[in-house]
Amino acid sequence: MRAKPLSEPDAAAGDARPSGVPAEWQRFRYPQSLLPYVVMLSALGFVAWSCQYLRIDVERLPGLFVRIADVLATRYFPPDVEHVLHAAYLRSVWETLQMSYLATLFGVLLAVPLAWCASFNVTPGRRLAYPCGRLAIMACRSVHEMVWTILLVAVFGFGMLAGTLALTLACVGFCGKLFAEAVESVDPGPLEAMRATGASSLQVFVFGVLPQVRVAWAGITIYTWDVIFRSATVVGFFGAGGMGGFLRESVQRVESNQVAAILLSIIVVVLIAETFSAWARARIARAMA
Repeated sequence: MRAKPLSEPDAAAGDARPSGVPAEWQRFRYPQSLLPYVVMLSALGFVAWSCQYLRIDVERLPGLFVRIADVLATRYFPPDVEHVLHAAYLRSVWETLQMSYLATLFGVLLAVPLAWCASFNVTPGRRLAYPCGRLAIMACRSVHEMVWTILLVAVFGFGMLAGTLALTLACVGFCGKLFAEAVESVDPGPLEAMRATGASSLQVFVFGVLPQVRVAWAGITIYTWDVIFRSATVVGFFGAGGMGGFLRESVQRVESNQVAAILLSIIVVVLIAETFSAWARARIARAMA
């Protein structure tokens, strides 16, 4: 709590105030509190205990990068570039792109109504729709896409269907949360004006919310596709098709040179996708300005 500033008569009589007393009272902020230091020491103590419990030899860490470089030079060099130039592998790259595109498309289509229900300011029902929408988004986000892949491969068998469904669930959780946060941050003025004219919840969402969030949603969608594409490159390791299937076969056969070539190809493809995603997001950012 702060006191009111001194008036002119009070300021004139300020000579009677003891030295060191401020002209304006302020709440004491406890600058000498030991709580921040206790928290910091507790965090450092927990790190030390974790290293001891996990038997992490800190003395060996400085030479870790040297050993990694030695393993890469002796086992994975040179990469078998011819392996990644085969038609079958190039076809798997195209399958990976298809999985990421379909998963993003289906995930966004499912995330839009869930975001509508999970947004507290425009939800059609705060007692039922809001908690159900939040629960669905949290359920999709709480399970990693690799775990979804393992579960769906066990249900649907090996192939791109399980991978596409797993990535779709991951997209619903990721996209739904960001969509809902964007909806909850819109200007409430137009929404209240539409409600005052008797507009329904769906009309408020379509004509009041979507025009405000469409640009932000477009950027979120592109970023989501970028994330899903990177995940799609490895879901095949668990039997969901794509580039990850070739990686699993090479690892099982201990073909280190092929593994190196596949990893390099994944890095190149992801960099290309990241470049395209950054370019598209920059275009959208300029449109928002």
